Amino acid sequence: MKKTSFTGYEKLVIALLAVTQFTVVLDFMVMSPLGDILMKSLEINPKQFGLAVSSYAFSAGISGLLAAGFADKYDRKKLLLFFYVGFIIGTLFCALAPNYELLVAARIFTGLFGGVIGSIGMAIITDIFAIEQRGRVMGVVQMGFAASQVLGIPIGLYLANLWGWHSPFLMIVGLSIIIALAIMQGLKPVDKHLALKTERNVFEHFRHVLSSKNYQIAFAGTALLSVGGFLMMPFGSAFAINNLKITQDDLPLIYMITGIASLVIMPIVGRLSDKFDKFKVFAFGTGWAIVMTVIYTNLPPVPLWSILIINILLFAGIMSRMIPSTSLMTAIPQMQDRGAFMSINSSLQQIAGGIASIVAGFIIVQKDRYSPLENYPTLGVISVVIMLICLWLVYKVNVLVKHKIGPKQTVSENA
Repeated sequence: MKKTSFTGYEKLVIALLAVTQFTVVLDFMVMSPLGDILMKSLEINPKQFGLAVSSYAFSAGISGLLAAGFADKYDRKKLLLFFYVGFIIGTLFCALAPNYELLVAARIFTGLFGGVIGSIGMAIITDIFAIEQRGRVMGVVQMGFAASQVLGIPIGLYLANLWGWHSPFLMIVGLSIIIALAIMQGLKPVDKHLALKTERNVFEHFRHVLSSKNYQIAFAGTALLSVGGFLMMPFGSAFAINNLKITQDDLPLIYMITGIASLVIMPIVGRLSDKFDKFKVFAFGTGWAIVMTVIYTNLPPVPLWSILIINILLFAGIMSRMIPSTSLMTAIPQMQDRGAFMSINSSLQQIAGGIASIVAGFIIVQKDRYSPLENYPTLGVISVVIMLICLWLVYKVNVLVKHKIGPKQTVSENA
């Protein structure tokens, strides 16, 4: 029998993972809206800003690869707390950084811890929830992405306008300390995977997961999912201000309205992913995202209401890709491999995103601090090509999942 409802404890787990995701995503996402402020206040160019963004991604990717061999050897709650505390310390370093060089160093430190948290959360979700529930769970947990836009980014930008770019990081530190205490009290040990004994040592376990052909297809799909977003995202605020001619005061409104729309859209996509074929939902979202990417990256200066509508439609396409694809990826690994799989998967996603940020920094040209960004439409074209390749890879993942489940067995028995 398929399990569709959630217990009280399962709802608590979803809430804890969602607010954890909120702070981690906010820490990373806030760099994009702060982009224009940072480039002007620190007097850095697009290449240097791209490096500041990618430094987090690269360190997060390396950390995830190093942690992969250990990810299935410990209670996932303890791992989550360990890396979350490190993330809090790193974010505090970002808040205290007095210049560009120390900010990059602090981003590297934060990435070493923050980059692993998402994969641990995915492993916890996969251990606790059946696959027919995961679309809704992913829809709620990934609402942290939308919530960061509704609450975190507008508040962070408001604080940055009042007290400088350091203040949003201090806000994240304070909130994260409260969440860490809630995890300590509310989350039970997640250690069922420890009963599945394996003779492989840490390095053999890592090699086994990394070398599996089925896993490699999922890894490639996830990496390309990340590349498309990282190409455009770091320079989103600078494009909006310098090309679309919105004001710094309008920027929080754009993030807030888009985030509110995402809070509505994401649970709907999660339910559709559970009700219908996940790949079909992903394919529809890909087509939608391609159209909106082409439109957005070629926008001239237009009224604010037009920018809001286009942003909402673009994010609807992005969310319609992220949620079903993530749900499919969680069905690929065996239970004893899930921690390592999620760590490697997250690492490759971060590394691919870091490469994309650096590439975007070389493609984008800005003649001076107040001139329009050049070559932004080029990023859109590259993103479209990557989305099409990613569509094929996720199709391959979908075939593997259906083969694993089998025609006469329920999803929850095997995934």
